[in-house]
Amino acid sequence: MFPVAEKFVSINGEGTRAGELAVFIRFTGCDLRCSYCDTMWANVPGADYDDLSAEEILSYVLSTGVTNVTLTGGEPLLQKELPVLTDLLLSSGLRVEIETNGSQPIAALAERVCRPVFTMDYKLPSSGMEDKMCRENFGHLEKCDTVKFVSGSMEDLERAAHIIEKHHLTERCHVYISPVFGKIEPADIVDFMKGRQLNDVRLQLQLHKFIWPPEQRGV
Repeated sequence: MFPVAEKFVSINGEGTRAGELAVFIRFTGCDLRCSYCDTMWANVPGADYDDLSAEEILSYVLSTGVTNVTLTGGEPLLQKELPVLTDLLLSSGLRVEIETNGSQPIAALAERVCRPVFTMDYKLPSSGMEDKMCRENFGHLEKCDTVKFVSGSMEDLERAAHIIEKHHLTERCHVYISPVFGKIEPADIVDFMKGRQLNDVRLQLQLHKFIWPPEQRGV
């Protein structure tokens, strides 16, 4: 059974399928406490959730007619039976993306025959969680995957550039830099990218926070 905090259809706000319809399945629970977390309500002890089986989740997804599925949280990789769910969704012809915070190993899922796509955060200094990052994950990324750097300061941007270059991330996968909403101007990120000649790195804004109020759920 899976603790599902919410399930809904919206557009992908970020990642390679930004702007496309997706079914979101949000699990409760997270092992990090980032300074800018916008889903803390789903991570606190006692958070409300529905216990759903993999089959019930699949049934809901199929009922929407939407073929992109985003598994998010919280931290979805904390769900021990996640491979059962991803296998079921993928074998049903759905496209499955896992949004992970970067602290949990992805190897077990990344090496499966039925492999989901990963959108993986690398937590920068302003998050307060960089020491929790599982850097071994970089070795399991493929061209279809994404590493996302959520940046709230110039220090964050410098650190992101260092990690991108050190691990040759633009040769491995898609790479995005996103602003912490309200903390740094997107234009400043563009200027930084120009100054550092960050080729093959993309600036991405969280679309849903411009369409709806930033704190609104279910979008």
